[in-house]
Amino acid sequence: MTVKIELQGILGLSGRVNTFVGFAPANLLHQCSFADILIEQTGEGYQRRFNDKHSLDFRTYIQTQGSTTIPLTFNLRPEHSEHWKIEPSGSTSNLIIDSEHKVMSQVDCQHRLGYLADLGVSLPFMTFIGLSEKEEMAIFNTINSKAKGLPGSLLDFHDTKLIADIEKIKPELVLAVRLNDDSSSPWSKMLDLGGNRTSGMQRRASLRTMQKAIRVFIRNLPPEFSDDIEELYQIILSYWMVLTVILVEEWDNPRKNVLCKGIGVYSLMAIAADICREKPELAHLSWDDFFRIKIGSFATYVDWSNQGYFKGLGGEAGVKEATEILRRARTESKLKVI
Repeated sequence: MTVKIELQGILGLSGRVNTFVGFAPANLLHQCSFADILIEQTGEGYQRRFNDKHSLDFRTYIQTQGSTTIPLTFNLRPEHSEHWKIEPSGSTSNLIIDSEHKVMSQVDCQHRLGYLADLGVSLPFMTFIGLSEKEEMAIFNTINSKAKGLPGSLLDFHDTKLIADIEKIKPELVLAVRLNDDSSSPWSKMLDLGGNRTSGMQRRASLRTMQKAIRVFIRNLPPEFSDDIEELYQIILSYWMVLTVILVEEWDNPRKNVLCKGIGVYSLMAIAADICREKPELAHLSWDDFFRIKIGSFATYVDWSNQGYFKGLGGEAGVKEATEILRRARTESKLKVI
């Protein structure tokens, strides 16, 4: 026989969303709920990766005299409805849950609840009733968009799921995500999205870094260039494919080189726009052959190590200086050929 958990509360509206509000022991709320953390390898889930220290700090705090917290926020997803129900009981209602099933998605409480599986301390909670995952994600974004420490890349990834005309509104984001998702891309599963990382991967730039760099690239292209998302992607993909072949040693050693870190990504995408301006001179060449000539003529003259030309550079000023370093390297390489 299935054991039932009963949580008493009241039904009402939070704005225009049906909501159940009550109080319950932390260990019961932990037992009934789950955090839908983004799994970067599959794209499933949407929340930030779990922070043990943050959670342990709350565990310590909530056991101290005078401690309190705002209500923990959940959602009862419709796909789990066979394992939960709400029944009226006089002036209140009872949320009845099958004890062996986690049916409440932790919209805003995963770090507060993460280390409380054994504590019976009473906590206030509210759970939305029947929101879809997409609706839930939108609320998560609204709650956390200004939260300190929430990865910007994670919010950007959410935008690709929530914004209908994302290709028109944020083409740079679509292109960055595609670089990460495309199995033929050198950046495949390499960009940090802000969710659970795949073990063993060597992290390079974040999704937000790449999309900002691509935005600079698009803005600096000549006006005659197509704004077709597919054409732009093929140009960017070809550029990075050639870069990672010519500079394979630097690419394969990200900890020792800046090639695929923030400063490198920003400056290289700025240089990509410069290079693309020269394409009409070699219009008969494919993008691969064109980039081989243009990149190969200067990239190997650059010291990409952490102790090289870019040592100590950071921020917007650092990006500008790094871009000028690469522009000088291109000019000097042409003079050497002459």
